[in-house]
Amino acid sequence: MSDLLTIEGLRAGYGEAVVLPGMTLRLPESQVLALLGRNGTGKTTLINSIVGVTRRFGGTVSLGGLDITRMRPDQRARAGIGWVPQERNIFRSLTVEENMTAVAQPGPWSVAKIYEMFPRLKERRNNFGNQLSGGEQQMLAIGRALTLNPKVLLLDEPTEGLAPIIVEELLKALGTITRAGGICSIIVEQNAQKILGLADRAVILERGAIVHDAASATLRADPAALERFLGVAAKVV
Repeated sequence: MSDLLTIEGLRAGYGEAVVLPGMTLRLPESQVLALLGRNGTGKTTLINSIVGVTRRFGGTVSLGGLDITRMRPDQRARAGIGWVPQERNIFRSLTVEENMTAVAQPGPWSVAKIYEMFPRLKERRNNFGNQLSGGEQQMLAIGRALTLNPKVLLLDEPTEGLAPIIVEELLKALGTITRAGGICSIIVEQNAQKILGLADRAVILERGAIVHDAASATLRADPAALERFLGVAAKVV
């Protein structure tokens, strides 16, 4: 299977600070990658660098064979990079439906399909973004990214700060997205237990470098690695 997303020797950061000293990472089509690590290890910087909102000091980023290294973030979005940032960044002055139709591109992920996955968004389709709960805003952020019909979906801490019942709903939706295929996904998550069962592969970062790269099932079955890199003392079940 050919690689859909290819990152080669990427050096990136903010201002004069280099956070990623030389990242190389490849993702094939339909693979779901759990991006793990303690706080401050470079996970969000990697996501932001794929989106194009960090300072690049060197290296390249390619999508489906297209070099997107010098593209602006909006050009990368049109090329196939879908992004759900920690801040969600929904359009608060637009309705739920307007949030999605404003960015929609042709493809299998239509507004109607998003409503099937998130029925509560359909119920609130005429509500403005600032009238939604935190969980509903996250659903909308995911739905809006999908209506771009991206090739790569980037989710940065999608369950952070949400009630357990909403977390379960979002994880179920992410399972639906990943089973649909055609998109490779990178999901940043602090809590390994939440995401390893969903992902195909797990990468752990330390100081902006990959220190562990294996199948998710392998990491789930490796308590020593979980404790060493993530501080998880017990085996993930």
